[in-house]
Amino acid sequence: MLVLENLPTDTLPRLLRRTTLSAIIVGFVGFVVAIILAPPLAALGVVLGVGMAIVNLRFLDGQAAKVELRGEQNSKIIRRQLGSKTTLRLAIMTVIVLVVVILNAPLGIGIVSGLVLYQIVFVVNVMRVVTNQGGLE
Repeated sequence: MLVLENLPTDTLPRLLRRTTLSAIIVGFVGFVVAIILAPPLAALGVVLGVGMAIVNLRFLDGQAAKVELRGEQNSKIIRRQLGSKTTLRLAIMTVIVLVVVILNAPLGIGIVSGLVLYQIVFVVNVMRVVTNQGGLE
């Protein structure tokens, strides 16, 4: 089990900031690679995918802050509040990506690639934080 609850309180904002900046850099590199190797719309898709992932994370961060401000302590209520809105947001993003893939495959695959790049950056940053804070229990 990860020891995330033992992390200092300023860790999450730093993690989100680092992930966003890293994702922008990796997204730019992905854009350049896609411009060279793929159709131009695929490169645009990479940028859109990274952008969608960043916007999704910002919504989640704001949502979590609202739950903290209300002072909710019951974990079931918190999970339900965060889970239902997150599920809806991810379902909307999935439908958008699927429609784009059907309408324009290079653009859609580029968006999927951007979303994947963002997730890889996020996981690497979380692993770095956990490792720096003492690792796994």
